[in-house]
Amino acid sequence: MAAAATAAWAQRLAGVRGLLLDVSGVLYDGGDGGGTPIPGSPEAVARIKQSGLKLRFCTNESQKSREKFVGLLQRLGFDISVDEVTAPAPAACQVLKQRGLQPYLLVHDDVRSEFDKMDTSNPNCVVIADAGEGFSYQNLNEAFRVLVSLENPVLLSLGKGRYYKETDGLMLDVGPYMKALEYACDVQAEVVGKPAPEFFQAALKEMGTEAHETIMIGDDIVNDVGGAQRCGMRALQVRTGKFRPCDERHPEVKADGYVNDLAEAVDLILQYANK
Repeated sequence: MAAAATAAWAQRLAGVRGLLLDVSGVLYDGGDGGGTPIPGSPEAVARIKQSGLKLRFCTNESQKSREKFVGLLQRLGFDISVDEVTAPAPAACQVLKQRGLQPYLLVHDDVRSEFDKMDTSNPNCVVIADAGEGFSYQNLNEAFRVLVSLENPVLLSLGKGRYYKETDGLMLDVGPYMKALEYACDVQAEVVGKPAPEFFQAALKEMGTEAHETIMIGDDIVNDVGGAQRCGMRALQVRTGKFRPCDERHPEVKADGYVNDLAEAVDLILQYANK
């Protein structure tokens, strides 16, 4: 690596004590059979843990409960536990409890268990997540009817991503469906998950690091990189998952660095973080 590039990376990564990792598109690509780990990612996670750096997984995954999600990642070879994951469904449950809301759930069947303790009778809000093939005209219309019947409609969205990558190609995420309900009901969704500042702040609190000493690694230039930077963190974008070359020319968000994959990111962080 040229001296100028070495100096630049050393400056970008100085003083890092903790890492927030996105999961889909950084650790693995979902798909048939659960998906495929991105080469080098299981080993990279193990190296982070061996290094003494603090680590937390920060995901907008909303098709599976945390238990099922973590179980999948463990089968793919990752050293990960449920208590290391910040995910939107548990955060949404906290919001619902604090505000006394009873949700209509427009969510994937595999994440419903996260809401088992919530009262869903006589709903006075809507929670929308990535329901995948569970989205239909009927349940979108039912969510619409709940919202338009309310004097002060509340729409909680578990993330607002446009799309993500699986092994057979790009897939629509929750964002387009969220936008449909916003438009139809003239309501602004409250996002629980990335890029909401409260979500990143919760992950930092759970990890025990300050924003300025933490770096986010993700494949989404807006929700991972931009969201983290707005909270005072540094952020790297990997060229895996949903990454597209045009991300490096994004008109509003510029990552602190671009790396080919998580393994390269970890190499650089371990080389320069403590210098």
